[in-house]
Amino acid sequence: MSLLSNLDLIRRVPLFSTLTQTQAESVADAVIKRRFKRGDCIVEQGKKSNFLAIMLTGRARVVTTDARGREVILATMNPGDYVGEMSLIDNQPHSATVRAEVQTDVLVLGLAEFSRCLPDSTSMAYAVMRGLVQRLRHADSKIESLALMDVYGRVARALLEFAKPDKDGQLVIRDRVSRQDVAKMIGASREMVSRVMKDLEDRGFIEVTEDGCTLLRERLNALG
Repeated sequence: MSLLSNLDLIRRVPLFSTLTQTQAESVADAVIKRRFKRGDCIVEQGKKSNFLAIMLTGRARVVTTDARGREVILATMNPGDYVGEMSLIDNQPHSATVRAEVQTDVLVLGLAEFSRCLPDSTSMAYAVMRGLVQRLRHADSKIESLALMDVYGRVARALLEFAKPDKDGQLVIRDRVSRQDVAKMIGASREMVSRVMKDLEDRGFIEVTEDGCTLLRERLNALG
């Protein structure tokens, strides 16, 4: 593959759109071509790959898997798409698996070369990028819960998101929990959320105090 072809592809990747000509040429010199057969994982959920993969040919599927092995398809990737940037930015494991559906060729850019394209780690721009990655990870998690969890699991996860640990480590929601807000968060009716909350309280998963605080028991984690 010629240098010009590498440059053309890199220029189409939004992450690299502001690179100078010198920076773009440096990236183009650093990329290597890899081929994945049908069924191969380009990146794997829960692991770090330390590279950015830019698709040249083929097609890949983005899936997330829960603890029971159930999968949710989040997206389909095509030539020009890229994967791995979230993990490179926040240094966290991949939130989903990207698996080749057909023979797929990619350009791979390593961590060191990718890092040279990023703003300084103390800059506001870098902080904004990390914040956006956190939002994307949260969105992926919410899509998974809506697709795979029953209403009990979705309510439990919403409560866990609201809660903060107190000085003794007890998870507490200080403000009164709005059933309507929870219903909108998890895609269920207010009436259903109210029934689930009442059942969770009766079974000792949560405790609502007289001042409106909600105490979460440790075993609630098993539902969410």
